Amino acid sequence: MLPGIGESSTMSQPATLRDSMTRRRSASAWYHPRPPGSGVPVAGDLVQLDNFPVVVGGEHSITAPVVAAVAAKHPGLSVLQIDAHADLRESFMGTPHNHACAMRRVLDFAPTTQVGIRSLSPEEAAAVPSLRTTIFYDYNMRQRADWIDRVVDTLSDTVYVTSAVVCFDPTSMPETGPPEPGGLGWYEALALLRRVIESRKVVGCDIVELSPMPGNIAPTFLCAKLVYKILSYRFGSEIKR
Repeated sequence: MLPGIGESSTMSQPATLRDSMTRRRSASAWYHPRPPGSGVPVAGDLVQLDNFPVVVGGEHSITAPVVAAVAAKHPGLSVLQIDAHADLRESFMGTPHNHACAMRRVLDFAPTTQVGIRSLSPEEAAAVPSLRTTIFYDYNMRQRADWIDRVVDTLSDTVYVTSAVVCFDPTSMPETGPPEPGGLGWYEALALLRRVIESRKVVGCDIVELSPMPGNIAPTFLCAKLVYKILSYRFGSEIKR
């Protein structure tokens, strides 16, 4: 399901941005009743109409079908993953479509740059040198002040962004799983996203791995605000014109 963006972030949007998104149909405003496993046709419908898909999860395994559709529309696509987990397993718990395999499946369609990674298995570490991926590990990527520029330099001209909210420090995003110590701060993530969007053509995104817990709505608001920020960076200049 690809929910309408207005449903998740309307409360903080100025009318001009809200109206612009409605005109552009930058994400699906409808629920598409399709059989399981039909993510590619649903996303393909949106992408072929020159929409900007914004997909909200849930499971990170939703990313690969969307990337497949976007890559078919945009040859030369690369993918920016902001996450704690590499998700590069070939198979996990008996299936190649487990969330722990999400980016391994994405690599079937586009090369990736993985930022903030702080958890991967021995199997994944052994496979990395043979894969079309560049990893910026959380423990040392900030040792160079120009780390954001270095991330941008690894990306092609056209980019899809997948953001697993476990990328954030768990003090600001506890409602995800499994949480990992360390991670990006809110303003670090925004600085990265803004630079990428200003430097490359971003053609779609997803926000995944929110797992809400009763009694704490702050992480849910963080996700809504993250969608709003991405759309503002991507379409703000068009609104000004």
